Amino acid sequence: MRVYELAKSLKLANKELLALLSGMGIEVKSHSSSLPDEPAASVPARPTPPAPAAAPAAPAAAKKAPPAAAEARKPKAAPPAPPPAPPAPAPAAAPAAEGAPPVALKSLAVKFPVTVREFAEGLGQKPNIILKKLMEMGLFCSLNQFLDEGPAQAIAREYGFEIKAPVRGPAETPPGARKEAAHHRPAPAREERASPRAPVVTLMGHIDHGKTSLLDAVRRSRIAASEAGGITQHIGAYRIKAKGGNIVFLDTPGHKAFTTMRARGAQLTDIVVLVVAADDGIMPQTLEAIDHARAAGVPVVVAINKIDKSTAAPDRVKRQLAERDLLPEEMGGKTICVPVSAKTKEGLEHLLEMILLQAEIMELKAIPTGPAEAVVVEARHTADRGPVVTLLVKKGTLRRGDSLVCDVFSGKVKSMFDDLGREVKEAGPSTPVEVLGILGVPAAGALCIVAADDGAARDAAEGRQAERKTKSRETVRRASLEDLFQKISQGVAKELNLVVKADVQGTLEALLRSLEELSTPKAEVKFIRTGVGAISESDVMLAAASGAVIVGFNVKAESRIKQMAASEGVDVREYAIIYEAVDEVTKALEGLLEPKIEEQSLGQARVKQVFKITRVGTVAGCEVEKGKIARGNRVKILRAGQVVGKDTVTSIKRFKDTVDEVGAGMECGISLGNFKDYHEGDLIEAYRVKETAQTL
Repeated sequence: MRVYELAKSLKLANKELLALLSGMGIEVKSHSSSLPDEPAASVPARPTPPAPAAAPAAPAAAKKAPPAAAEARKPKAAPPAPPPAPPAPAPAAAPAAEGAPPVALKSLAVKFPVTVREFAEGLGQKPNIILKKLMEMGLFCSLNQFLDEGPAQAIAREYGFEIKAPVRGPAETPPGARKEAAHHRPAPAREERASPRAPVVTLMGHIDHGKTSLLDAVRRSRIAASEAGGITQHIGAYRIKAKGGNIVFLDTPGHKAFTTMRARGAQLTDIVVLVVAADDGIMPQTLEAIDHARAAGVPVVVAINKIDKSTAAPDRVKRQLAERDLLPEEMGGKTICVPVSAKTKEGLEHLLEMILLQAEIMELKAIPTGPAEAVVVEARHTADRGPVVTLLVKKGTLRRGDSLVCDVFSGKVKSMFDDLGREVKEAGPSTPVEVLGILGVPAAGALCIVAADDGAARDAAEGRQAERKTKSRETVRRASLEDLFQKISQGVAKELNLVVKADVQGTLEALLRSLEELSTPKAEVKFIRTGVGAISESDVMLAAASGAVIVGFNVKAESRIKQMAASEGVDVREYAIIYEAVDEVTKALEGLLEPKIEEQSLGQARVKQVFKITRVGTVAGCEVEKGKIARGNRVKILRAGQVVGKDTVTSIKRFKDTVDEVGAGMECGISLGNFKDYHEGDLIEAYRVKETAQTL
């Protein structure tokens, strides 16, 4: 019997049973671990902590317990009782613990409204730690989002501070942001007010491994015959009723959408279901999905699909997963693997049960009351209905008639529809709805909040538009080697995220070993992804979402990929010698980078004929194909794509005249300083070296 099955039969939470087993001296790794029959029978039906306080209830509990449990409780009544006792009174003890230290609290001056980043700096803590604290309180915020006084006071007390006299600074706050902060006031986040919510699940995996088929099979198995017509309704997110609760599935177009939303600061996904075909095994996009899930810090449940095929080999898939550090539970690991078939619907119930089990362990909660906060899943513009936005409510309740600020647009909820196309009046946490009434098409992953009224929503939207225009004029850089030292000195970054690509596996391993040795207590080198092959679009998206630098060794990025990296603000570095890569990363960690040197092409000329002239020497008869060639230019001579020499232009002749430069489409004779071994067809490329100063 497994732990979660025993917990269900005893009507206990999985965490309570794990604590109880630990107190009885029974070691288990996780909720899916198997239990021998004797220890399983010795577990009492209810934890015994309340026994001393409620003596009369003990006989009734003893009657309900099975005989085996009653016998086991006699000799072990005293020892097991103390261990489970601490978890029960913990919630009651927490307020006492919080109330005790006020005498030693230090005073902290904070100007409200204050962003999460500014608040973290005031406390002397990392911003990501404060974000984690807010998530534990049921608040999902970005670094630049305004923080309410209630959560700020609670977090400040944890670190020994008290905000005694909050100071407000309206003059320092932009009008749009001030309106947004004043009219969007989340209710004080108390743990006891948060209620369990449905997990948000994203299906990821290789193409043609059955992600869409699996999602359709799950939806059809959960929709009544009278509602079958709604199956074609596509809103990008679906809420499914399972035996143990509700599950929200995100239907995204793939890994790009997943990382794009994460890059915008929207951590929607709670659990990733990795779909792997049993007859195909681990494939390139499967590895990408694993990388993306790990970078996001999201737990993975593996669905081994297509087990109905004669060529299916689920055990082979599990071995491949173990090689990628996703050790299945059957092999002693913690990764849940469920064999399923989207075609025959075999294993679907078990998959849903495992998802809900993982969600129970994660203790997902949200505050259902107060103004709603939602995230844009997808948005489109239709001819008949105008902007149609799919929202997933994160907390609070969204109601028809609410005024909204969504990305840089405002609006009012005129109508809401669920994933079956039915009109609804309100939507609580973890509920996907299609909303009409927003005056624009926001970007996927944008935050949507409820404002006090239409005027406040318009003011906040105008403030965001002005802020975006200001930011668009600045050069956006997600991460670069040059600014790493500055981030470390400011306490913002403690690690350098790298995506490393090389031409062969042996070279890759040597480079990784060399870079790993550079880690110091102040800054650690962390590999987000490593692999063999050219730099791809997926690498750029992952680097953008993770704030990583791409290091390519003996591999090149296509111009299209470089343009994409530039637009995303991703720093791409290409090297041909290992020590150069190691040396540059080392200097970045120390803040000692030399100026960045770039070669800019000025012109290209093709050698048509080679002349040997008395008293002059060898002259290359050329036709300029691109740009200009000028006397004094540095040039490199390329033959079959390889550089065979570098030199300087000493003389240019056009007919019998000596000229300073020639342009595209013109013929000329070019003489170089030392290089004379011209061949017909050689390409002479003029270039200049540009040095870019560091910005530390």
